Amino acid sequence: MVSFGNIPAERAAIESTYEGLCTVSEMKDVKDPVSGKTRQQPVIVFADEPCGLSQSTLPSATQTVTSDKVEYDAKLFISPDVTIKPGSRITVQQNGMEFKGEQTGKAFRYATHQEIKLKEILNA
Repeated sequence: MVSFGNIPAERAAIESTYEGLCTVSEMKDVKDPVSGKTRQQPVIVFADEPCGLSQSTLPSATQTVTSDKVEYDAKLFISPDVTIKPGSRITVQQNGMEFKGEQTGKAFRYATHQEIKLKEILNA
């Protein structure tokens, strides 16, 4: 049993519910060794970080002539020890599915975890 006020025990209890692993990429200046030009490119800042992904709003569906499109907003639960910048691209593998999203704001950090809103990236 976890008693409230015991931060390490509360954190361990929350982290025991994480069923996913995420990879986080940020846009960074990368110099091309051949041309010498610097361009913004996605760079992985960490991979296989334990996390939990939860749907934060019910999906909305849009039907077109060629396909149905369903968009999700999600919430990522992750250790408070990692820093994820707004605009980061986050890919989560959880329960046999892959979710690709972008952080839509600043993380809300608690002593035991942090919560990050994600918007699904379609056709990523």
